[in-house]
Order: sequence, then structure tokens, then C-alpha cells
Amino acid sequence: MNERSPGQWPVDRRVDLDALEPQTDDQLYVQRAAERALHEMVLDSIRHDLEQQPSPLTVLTVARNWCSRITAAAEEIARTKRSTA
Repeated sequence: MNERSPGQWPVDRRVDLDALEPQTDDQLYVQRAAERALHEMVLDSIRHDLEQQPSPLTVLTVARNWCSRITAAAEEIARTKRSTA
């Protein structure tokens, strides 16, 4: 496997931009709205969990746990993407 330095451009994956289908403004709007809705649902779910906590200390503890779990998931996904690249 060819290791790249952080920030190095992945020149081994060329994309023919002319071959891509152009998206209309409506398609881009719908895509952006869907991405934002997903983002808001995730944040609302985390907020709901935090609001269920009985004290300020447990709110902060649960928030730190969320952060740790999100970071662990991101590291796992990045590791998987590196191994398949």
C-alpha cells in the first residue's frame, strides 16, 4: 500500500469532470436540504439525550462520552478508508 503524507493530493484517483452529470440548482438544493436535515436530526438526538440528564455534571460527562464515541467512530472509519484506498 502506498502511504501518503497528510494533506498530500491523492493523484492516483483521477476523476473525469467532463463525464460527470451536471446537477441542476434544484438537485443541489434538495441534496443540501437532505444533508442539513440529517445533521439536524443527529444533533437533536444528542441534545435530547443531554437534556434527559439529571444534573449539570452528568450533562457534561455524557457530552464527553458522546465526543469520545464520535471520535472513535471517525478514527475507525478513517482507518477503513485508508486501508481500502
